[in-house]
Amino acid sequence: MKLYYKAGTCSLSPHIALREAGIEFEIEAVDLQTKRTASGADFTQINAKGYIPALKLDNGKVLTEGAAIVQYIADLKPESGLAPANGSEARYELQSWLSFISSELHKPMGSMLNPAQSQDWKAATQALLSKRLDWLVGELGEREFLLGDCFTVADGYLFTVLGWTDRLGFSLSTWPSLQAYRARIGARPKVVEALKAEGLI
Repeated sequence: MKLYYKAGTCSLSPHIALREAGIEFEIEAVDLQTKRTASGADFTQINAKGYIPALKLDNGKVLTEGAAIVQYIADLKPESGLAPANGSEARYELQSWLSFISSELHKPMGSMLNPAQSQDWKAATQALLSKRLDWLVGELGEREFLLGDCFTVADGYLFTVLGWTDRLGFSLSTWPSLQAYRARIGARPKVVEALKAEGLI
């Protein structure tokens, strides 16, 4: 398998999942401006949407959309515990978390990186994000991970998105439990491997 990625973006989430699952894979960087991969390929011929992540399977099929990719990875190695069993109540809880992170955190945080957005718009978005993070802290409570005492692909995704706050100048100091959560996930050996591979540490 090959993961097409850009360092520090949402593709870090499936990168973490692949390493946590112990699956053999390659990574290839994508220049999102030129739509060229590190080997010179036209990325739009790999993923016509033109954005990452994209996971090319051994059979040539290309999966896109991070939430789907990480569940696919988890299901390849169910013994990894990266996702609860299909059809279980806990699996739907996982999907709920993935949807929340995608729509309520990833999308607004990602849009704040757009230099064309006005300061008023960014301030409004930051206020919305603050409300979402307040809710998140309440839901997380004293749990170590989103689904309790077991790391799942949702934790890898949340860690990835929370990592963007540094670039946004959006401090997590108001939410010390999220700072602790981020540090806890960031210390996992396979997460460290992914960060090193992308040149982020």
